[in-house]
Amino acid sequence: MSDLILHHYSSSPFAEKARLMLGLKGLAWRSVTVPMMLPKPDVVALTGGYRRTPFLQVGADIYCDTALIAEVLEARQPSPSLFPAAVAGQARMLAQWADTDLFWTALPYAMQPAGATALFAGAPPDMLKLFVADRKAMSEGMPQVRGRDAGAALTQYLDWLSQMLADGRPWLLGDAPCIADLSVYHPLWFITRTGPLAEILAPHEALRAWMARVAAIGHGERAGKLDGAEAIELARASQPRPAQVEPGQGFEAGEPVTVTPYDYARDAVAGTLVGLSCRTVTVAREDGRAGRVHVHFPRIRYTLKQA
Repeated sequence: MSDLILHHYSSSPFAEKARLMLGLKGLAWRSVTVPMMLPKPDVVALTGGYRRTPFLQVGADIYCDTALIAEVLEARQPSPSLFPAAVAGQARMLAQWADTDLFWTALPYAMQPAGATALFAGAPPDMLKLFVADRKAMSEGMPQVRGRDAGAALTQYLDWLSQMLADGRPWLLGDAPCIADLSVYHPLWFITRTGPLAEILAPHEALRAWMARVAAIGHGERAGKLDGAEAIELARASQPRPAQVEPGQGFEAGEPVTVTPYDYARDAVAGTLVGLSCRTVTVAREDGRAGRVHVHFPRIRYTLKQA
């Protein structure tokens, strides 16, 4: 069962990044729409509690975090590369900055009253209130920039990005798009949906032209939709790929462990350690609905502990 199945929802910025990765690779994928907020019973059956959007399913293997999804897609379809050799290190570092500092500046800027009103236009009256409560719980205890501070920081970030394009290059790191472009794009894409707050992008003509080029990459080939129950049944009918715990990592295969994001949505996933390197961690889980699944995480920005 090797179909790529993306679990996502349309307005998720990180899901937009994943969709563009699939588009850049020219890959076909199947779509499962997940809820924006808890409860997410079908998600939990597959991930064991990881609640961020999106995640990628390949049979009984579940890949969490767009940083890891990028590596999975690169291995599956090496060309065109998300990590061109000449700029691979720069691309990864810029992508990490975009997924953290830029995203966590753009989000509070976008969720100011005027932006939130635009984002939730036409939604049921209580939807915004429920969404804010859900996201507040996700980010509890996490230092965040707010309101005008977010606007001031974002103004500087947009200036920096515009300076990268000032020499006329089509993409942030040269002549070809890469993971840096897709990672920087998704927080700015979210801002374009915020009505009057999107005017912060208006002075940046070169940056807006670059955004149009990124959007034109598209989302690849949508090969059909599944619902959550169908995706779970597909996992149950599959066998996860073998994994290996490398020596010298401080853990042993077969140990009960937890994996927890250390910045936000800090829901621990518990399982048996079956794969570990300096780049990834894999836990095996037995679920009453999904059967045996392997849930994969990146090592960066995740905490691995003995249970």
